[in-house]
Amino acid sequence: MAQSRPMSERSTDSSPLRARSLAALHLAVALFGFAGLFGKWLALPPVTIVFGRTLVASVALAVLLGLTRERGASDRRRVDWRLAGNGAVLALHWVAFFQAIQTASVAVGLLGFASFPLFVLILEAATRQRALRGGEWATAILVAGGLALLVPELRWENRIVQGLSWGVLSGLTFALLAVGNRALAAGYSSGAIALWQNACAAICLLPLAILAAVVPAPSQIALLVVLGVACTALAHTLFIHALHFLSAHTASVVTALEPVYGIALAFLLLGETPSARTLAGAVLLVWAALHATRRRPG
Repeated sequence: MAQSRPMSERSTDSSPLRARSLAALHLAVALFGFAGLFGKWLALPPVTIVFGRTLVASVALAVLLGLTRERGASDRRRVDWRLAGNGAVLALHWVAFFQAIQTASVAVGLLGFASFPLFVLILEAATRQRALRGGEWATAILVAGGLALLVPELRWENRIVQGLSWGVLSGLTFALLAVGNRALAAGYSSGAIALWQNACAAICLLPLAILAAVVPAPSQIALLVVLGVACTALAHTLFIHALHFLSAHTASVVTALEPVYGIALAFLLLGETPSARTLAGAVLLVWAALHATRRRPG
């Protein structure tokens, strides 16, 4: 899934350049959705998966930032502990996401995560000390309806209920990350935020990964490298590159398609066939994301 990041915009009249940027954006979002499949391919605890992902992504992002000579931060001499705090939230977000997928399915994990627009609305309303407005209530109803369609029965013993709960937790933590990263945008580049938060997430998870006492096999290490490099560092780089030539509104609309890409890839590569209820829930949740985007164009 997409790691929350500040968005910059720069308009362009070049149709070929815009087309390439749009293709890069779709590829980035597809890679974010593709990451969910690794929860099924890797027979490892979610803590181990996320530790490997963030460790590899940190190294890859450091190399990319070095090659592009992008500065890591503003001219601050003190450590900004908000980066570390957001790194811990990122770790929890991805652990919950992979736990959802391993407990239920790729579709359930992605759609539980897709509830994040509701939590963003609630957090923004709380920080501004105001109630939800009319259009925001519509988003909330769409999210609630989509999640309700995914639940076959209200029993905790049901693995879909368990997986969806983990997925919703991943959506909540992503919303916290999105709101938190906005406060960091003025002092840090988006690449630096991604680097430091992945590094802090890896540090937070190191003790838990040691306690898990699971040593990945060579084939699993290879998959973790692909997850960290392609689905995290490369996807983030493509996403940021596209934002130089596309509006933030366009990026938000395409990002709402992440569950669609993930579910389609799970169908093609894992043979996961979503039920009619799951597809109906997906329609409502994607609609909610698009509705939230339409509320705040650009």
